[in-house]
Amino acid sequence: MAKKGEGCAHITLKSTESDHEYHTIKNKKSNPERMELKKYDPTLRRKVTYRESKSSK
Repeated sequence: MAKKGEGCAHITLKSTESDHEYHTIKNKKSNPERMELKKYDPTLRRKVTYRESKSSK
């Protein structure tokens, strides 16, 4: 049985156009490259690109 949290990491997705950020979990074994997603930015009230940034932990 797999151990809890093995291969997964907590990441921060930062907006490319504002200071807003999302926090999520990513499987580093299946997705070793940095994530880039289009998500809703509530400060700008539209969809923008969010990129994975280095976590402070």
